[in-house]
Amino acid sequence: MTVYIKVGKEQFMAKEKSVYICSNCGYHSASYLGKCPQCNSWGTLEQHSVNSGLSAKTNHNTVRPKAEPISMIRYSESHRLDVNDKELNRVLGGGLVTGSVVLIGGEPGIGKSTLLLQVALKCADKKVLYVSGEESAEQIKLRQLRMKISSDNCLVLSATDADDVIETAKEVQPQMVIIDSVQTMTAKEVDSFAGSISQVRACADKLTDYAKMYNVPVILVGHITKDGTLAGPKILEHMVDTVLQFEGDKNYGYRILRSVKNRFGSTNEIGIYEMTSYGLTGVDNPSKILLSQREEQLCGVSVCATLEGRRTILIETQALVSPSYYSSPQRVSNGFDIRRLNMLLAVLEKKAGVKVSNKDVFLNIAGGLHVNDPAIDLSVITSIISSHQDIAVNNKYCFAAEIGLSGEIRPVPYIDRRLNEAQAMGFEKIFLSKYNKDNLTEKYKIKTVLISSVNDLIEELIK
Repeated sequence: MTVYIKVGKEQFMAKEKSVYICSNCGYHSASYLGKCPQCNSWGTLEQHSVNSGLSAKTNHNTVRPKAEPISMIRYSESHRLDVNDKELNRVLGGGLVTGSVVLIGGEPGIGKSTLLLQVALKCADKKVLYVSGEESAEQIKLRQLRMKISSDNCLVLSATDADDVIETAKEVQPQMVIIDSVQTMTAKEVDSFAGSISQVRACADKLTDYAKMYNVPVILVGHITKDGTLAGPKILEHMVDTVLQFEGDKNYGYRILRSVKNRFGSTNEIGIYEMTSYGLTGVDNPSKILLSQREEQLCGVSVCATLEGRRTILIETQALVSPSYYSSPQRVSNGFDIRRLNMLLAVLEKKAGVKVSNKDVFLNIAGGLHVNDPAIDLSVITSIISSHQDIAVNNKYCFAAEIGLSGEIRPVPYIDRRLNEAQAMGFEKIFLSKYNKDNLTEKYKIKTVLISSVNDLIEELIK
């Protein structure tokens, strides 16, 4: 098929070409492939039509940008909007930068729409346009009544056409635009269904242009795939200024807002929320909530001073070691990497003589959090040894160190933050690596126990 396009007085011929795009990762291919070479997914390459052949004369009169010395470039501090949410302001780096585009991704039902509607309602001093392509205005009103928050400056629009959304935004002139979600938006010039690679890219491009041209921040909600990545083309994450991940266990009431990419701030910040019947509430002191208020000493339970972003959180590590009645012992882990658990069990058996190869081992991180900080290693093996040997761990003890393959206790960074948090929560003793001795520049009320190997830990526990 041949399409003729007229530009001015001249007519150019554009040929319609086909390209195959992976619906999982956005990989382009000129021919069909059963398996995507980039993400190794089967049957994900979809055919799309692309018009090409426009003469270069169409862009002949465009102004070519000029290079200039960096010393001559003028810089002004970016203006930030206070979204009246302490946790979100922290993750964004101090507020929402005007003209920026923020993408928030998370599993269905995790609370993305609740969080953003709550932000729109709390910003009563700012005009906010809340666009929903998934829910009607009545459904949004029902959620607002449940939150018991109201604002006359929150404008609700139920639409899916990106051009209509932008035209409405130009009319009402909001100070913030929220799109829920970008996968439901469609562009008229793209001949494909909503949520496809080409539609998501075209709509995100239009909304980004609007944000930069009118200096209005735009927040996009993004769906994620079954493997936990944001749905749509990978280029979507490069187009936006900030990418936030909203995560948590639906069986627990806590949610974590984590910064994955931030052009205007640090990616080492997290926000912690608690889901209530009235919406999401920010948690100022997560350690106080995550720690069980117990007075008795229990076997298989220890406390770790871990870092989530820049925040120090004290969490409980629970372990249960029991005889196995199966030919292959069970290894179950909630909130901790199962492969790292197997490694720590091998270190215990090889270097400390703790025989767990014929035992079932169950590990749980209290509160439904998933911890990646290596400092939790010492707390994990403490809980395992405690459950295996039936040794109760003092509830005023805290642990923070990494375990090496040779059984040595390795140091961890930001030891001062961990000590301050443990001391503030009333702990009396903290176990650290002896190589952290040089980092202990201040005098703390909490007693520090410096150990160098797993065997030293066992000796301290059985005292």
